[in-house]
Amino acid sequence: MNASSTAGKTEALQIPESVSQGASNIQAFAELPDFLKDMETLNATQGLSLLLAAALQTRASDVHLETKDDSAEVRFRVDGMLQEAGSLSPKSYGQLLSRIKLVSGIKLNVTERPQDGRFAFRPGKGGAIEVRSSTLPTEYGESVVLRILDPKNLVDMGKLGLREDLFALFEEEIQKPHGMILVTGPTGSGKTTTLYAFLKHIQSTEKKILTIEDPIEYRLKGISQTQADQSKEYDFASGLTALLRQDPDVILVGEIRDGSTAKTALQAALTGHLVFSTLHTNEAAGTVSRLLSLGATAANIAPALNLIIAQRLVRKVCGCAKLRSPTKEEQEKLQKALQGIPQKPRILQVAEIQGCAKCGGTGYLGRTGIFEGLQVDEETENFLSNSPSSAQLKTFAKKKKMTTLYQDGMRKAAEGITAIEEVERVAAS
Repeated sequence: MNASSTAGKTEALQIPESVSQGASNIQAFAELPDFLKDMETLNATQGLSLLLAAALQTRASDVHLETKDDSAEVRFRVDGMLQEAGSLSPKSYGQLLSRIKLVSGIKLNVTERPQDGRFAFRPGKGGAIEVRSSTLPTEYGESVVLRILDPKNLVDMGKLGLREDLFALFEEEIQKPHGMILVTGPTGSGKTTTLYAFLKHIQSTEKKILTIEDPIEYRLKGISQTQADQSKEYDFASGLTALLRQDPDVILVGEIRDGSTAKTALQAALTGHLVFSTLHTNEAAGTVSRLLSLGATAANIAPALNLIIAQRLVRKVCGCAKLRSPTKEEQEKLQKALQGIPQKPRILQVAEIQGCAKCGGTGYLGRTGIFEGLQVDEETENFLSNSPSSAQLKTFAKKKKMTTLYQDGMRKAAEGITAIEEVERVAAS
């Protein structure tokens, strides 16, 4: 995409206390269309404040403004799922779009190509929250997505949803002085949140931690963060090379996308640095094949890797759900999935989804992670040195008794944390 990455230069947009308080009265998604109707009578600045306040109240991670032939549809992504929030007239949407572009620092007169920007807003008396904005030309005009980067979403390791054995494994590995830890999964699976939690856990005055990200999602206190910028020839590969000259102990590379980044990151892990990064693969077993396809060699991959993690996010059931004993079919499904895994629940209780005002009638409130982790010990390193395929590594991981994403999810379903159907939606076996 030919897009601008310049963030807005204006100070944080202040949402009036009255607007924040008004949004706090929203009890269910069904109330959003009526709440957002006021946008038709407000100026663009007031309308944007109303939209952002409603998004915060409903815990939306993204706001989608999608142009149609005679309106603009508003949808909020909450707990990973899109929910209809209302619609705007073309006139009202046009004014709102101009305001979003202005505060985002992107060009108002450019409508035929995508643009990216950034701005901040301050809800009531709260601290500033950053927003990433993205425009896209469509058949009926420009559509917009606003990604809300609420610092409240930054969590400690203890709140990632790790079971005890994985928490102990991850804690052991992130304390090592060198090597590479890769977190894999699709977009939106919580990889960056996990890596930030790792950095917060190991941060100390004795360690120099540097990052290169695209873009910087959250500001981390006491950590030097840099942002990749293709227009300035500062990409992950060149940026990582520059970071290595800064005498770091720990490096976070936002994503390994190409061969140069992969090779430099592996070399950094082999030469005394602890390297965190992400990779787009569906499961831990696909990691080595992906690195090989990027041009890395097995001779470097095997000794550099310390830990491979795959993860997904599943919705947690709301407190309105009822716990009950599983049916015969559910019990068979759970027992099959949980066979041989550590810390198996002694009592199987599954959630029966209900729905209330608090969860907007969905039956779910918040999300948690499900994980699989493959530690690269001596045996695994020897196996990886032979450039195994994804299928071969998957078989090897089973022999090592690695708990899969599906098994970890079903364990949470058996404890009533999530639902069986939610695990099957996210991580079908």
